[in-house]
Amino acid sequence: MKQILEFIPLLVFFIVYKLLGIREAAIALIIATVIQLVVLKVKYGKIEKQQLIMGSAVVFFGALSAYFNELAFLKWKVTVIYALFALALIISQVMFNKPLIQQLLGKEIQLPDAVWYKLNMGWACFFLLCMVINIIISQYFSDDIWVDFKTFGIIGLSLIATVATGVYIYRYLPQTDNKEQQ
Repeated sequence: MKQILEFIPLLVFFIVYKLLGIREAAIALIIATVIQLVVLKVKYGKIEKQQLIMGSAVVFFGALSAYFNELAFLKWKVTVIYALFALALIISQVMFNKPLIQQLLGKEIQLPDAVWYKLNMGWACFFLLCMVINIIISQYFSDDIWVDFKTFGIIGLSLIATVATGVYIYRYLPQTDNKEQQ
């Protein structure tokens, strides 16, 4: 349910951009994001730090995009957010020797430390890759192609990264014996 809620503002942005243009799309994105955060707070009782950071960035960069009627500010938002995520993952591991991925998921999944370190750096590399791809597409392709990429390409890349993570950690998860369940 949370993933669907997180996708709705992006989908609203995409539709409004295609129909009306950047200013209206940026305003719609801001409104949809604020509504999303309110729904998350009401439904789950809290807003996670990542969601709050993303929401704040959307409001800030979206407002700039709406005011100047310029998509560049939202393009920068994507680059800045991915750089911050990668930096947070790298710093957590290199400077504090505590992979951020483990801090976020360690209560739900038990994995060897070496696996947490590899996952952490893998996701840092993923965010850096998304940042570089975003820069290339935003600088060398049309705004329409960038909007399509941001709406669907990043989601596709994230899905691939999530599946790859699942495949990688599967062998480290506790296996249940079917005979014991019967």
